[in-house]
Amino acid sequence: MSELFRHIPSVDASLSALEQADPAFVHGVPRAVLRDAVTQFWDELRAQIRTGAYTAPDQLALARHLPFLLKHVRRFSRPRFSSVINGTGVIVHTNMGRSPLAAEARQAVLAAAEGYCNVELDMQTGGRGSRHALTEGLLCRLTGAEAALVVNNNAAAVFLVLDSLCGGGEVVVSRGELVEIGGSFRIPDVMKKSGVTLREVGTTNRTHVQDYRDAVGENTRALMRVHASNYRIVGFHSAVALKELANLAHEHGLPLLNDLGSGCLVDFSAYGLPGEPVASSALADGADVITFSGDKALGGPQAGIIAGRADLIRRIKRNPLARVLRCDKLCLAALEATLRLYLDPEEAWRRVPTLRMATFSCEEMHAAARGLASRLRRLFSSHAVPCRVELRSGVSRMGGGAFPQYDLPTTLVCLRPQGCSATALKDALLATDPPVLGRLENNAFCLDPRTLKKREYPLLLRAVRLALEENALLGNTNSHT
Repeated sequence: MSELFRHIPSVDASLSALEQADPAFVHGVPRAVLRDAVTQFWDELRAQIRTGAYTAPDQLALARHLPFLLKHVRRFSRPRFSSVINGTGVIVHTNMGRSPLAAEARQAVLAAAEGYCNVELDMQTGGRGSRHALTEGLLCRLTGAEAALVVNNNAAAVFLVLDSLCGGGEVVVSRGELVEIGGSFRIPDVMKKSGVTLREVGTTNRTHVQDYRDAVGENTRALMRVHASNYRIVGFHSAVALKELANLAHEHGLPLLNDLGSGCLVDFSAYGLPGEPVASSALADGADVITFSGDKALGGPQAGIIAGRADLIRRIKRNPLARVLRCDKLCLAALEATLRLYLDPEEAWRRVPTLRMATFSCEEMHAAARGLASRLRRLFSSHAVPCRVELRSGVSRMGGGAFPQYDLPTTLVCLRPQGCSATALKDALLATDPPVLGRLENNAFCLDPRTLKKREYPLLLRAVRLALEENALLGNTNSHT
């Protein structure tokens, strides 16, 4: 074993070989990163030697391992943050950054990043201004609110509202609305952290107005409605209408808080989709303060939007935590550009990617799948890569807590590689640059064109070809992987 260890190529020899193999790549990566990557590669090989995977010095020749070393170094040296190709069919995919931005929002971010901007500049006096003013007017116009502000996400929005308006008191919430969403975010925990005492009423599946009425006491600070987000109660179920809940709150001089969760500025039911809470409707029905996300069904950047009565919003703005939870210039630039699109709802349906993907027709999905399948078949034929391509009906999902359990009909492009399993293909595609994500169904790797852009097709085709060729290579060699 010691003899084998001595035949492992040195780091310097490995770096020289890498430079000869791909000088453009090597010169673009910091030397320290390259050395760490090479060291890790040979450390993994040493571990394999200890297991008996290598028994002869010639098995350790640098030339034999160079292709795998280059692959390892490329993967190791990639930035941790990278773009990915989403072939899963989940439109608002939390693990992939949720909603992609409209072209106008991307341009606004670039403009804000390239130079100085008026994020807190009063354009009338040249002195200090408020960053809230950048989006407040648009939010009020689009929702009907008297005032508004933006924080860094909806969890922060809920926390800030509770801390500002209800700290030290009780907030009444239906037991069926005490939800937990992604990342173990629980409404009861947020309420506790904000200094609020939770007063549960009703049962999991049925809550009546009298339950709220009986719970109101001298220490009650607000009534609260929470959107169920990722789940639905079906069957024997009832909840108090928002208008009725608002009347009860105002009867007792209390504000009604409404966490819309994903939140919408347009009515998705116009396109045959389930009705999600629309911000303007919630305020019209009597909610005094609403909170919702900017990066889910709205289709903008990660943000938490707070809108409602001017006197309550002023109290929230004065809370020192409003500064702690504020958004940066890039977020505000993207949000303003996205909100401007909603001034013309028809334009928003066309220009906001999240809205456009959610409303693709079955015919559009089938045509897109046929086009992608045709390109894949030509690729496999020209490169002699054994892989069968099939089309079949499937479903997409909105994601992000919107329309839970609602299926968006689509056509899937299913790959059945002949030289490896669908799982092996999935794993290989996670290592490509950029990574490609799909889903495994019926022993096939499936791509949903709903979340794929045509400009991504060349990268997608290249990644699939390399992944399949690599699996074929690995299946016919005992070299280091």
